[in-house]
Amino acid sequence: MTLARFDAAPDEEATAMLLACCDVPRWADAVREGRPYGDVDAALAVADAAARTFTPEEVDRALAAHPRIGERATGDSTEAAFSRREQSSVSTEADVQQALLEANRAYEERFDRIFLVCASGLSAEQVLTAARTRLANDDATEAAVVADELRRIALLRLRRTLDPQEQA
Repeated sequence: MTLARFDAAPDEEATAMLLACCDVPRWADAVREGRPYGDVDAALAVADAAARTFTPEEVDRALAAHPRIGERATGDSTEAAFSRREQSSVSTEADVQQALLEANRAYEERFDRIFLVCASGLSAEQVLTAARTRLANDDATEAAVVADELRRIALLRLRRTLDPQEQA
C-alpha cells in the first residue's frame, strides 16, 4: 500500500494495514485519523508520537503478534511477512538457533514475556548480545526498552508499507 492509497483507503482497510504494523488499536486509530498525510514523514511523525505512549497492556497485546526471535513466522499474513523480512539476517545455523532458544528461554523466565528486539539489519550475534545484556535490566527499565523496540518495529513496518522505495 502506498501513501496515496493509504490516505484514500476506507477506514477498515487502513486500520487493518496499521494493525499489521503494530497490533495496538489506539495507535492504529491515531495514525488513521491523522490522514491525509501527503508525505511519509508526516505519517511517521504521528505514528511515532502515538507509539511513545504505549501502555503496558498495549505492549503485551502487541507482543502476542510477534514470534520469538530466531523462529520463522509461518503463514501468508502481512505480520508473518514483516517478521520474516526483519529476521532475515538472523542465522539459521543449528548452534545459533540453540543459543537463541536458550536466550529466549532465559528472557521469558526472567521477564515473563517474549524477547523483542528490532532485528532488522542485526546479525544473530548482535541479537544474542542484546538478549543477554537486557537480562540484567530491572523490570521497569526492561519494560521501557520493550516499548521502545515495539515503537521502532512499528515505524519500520509503516515506512516499508508506505514508502515505495522501501518495498523492493
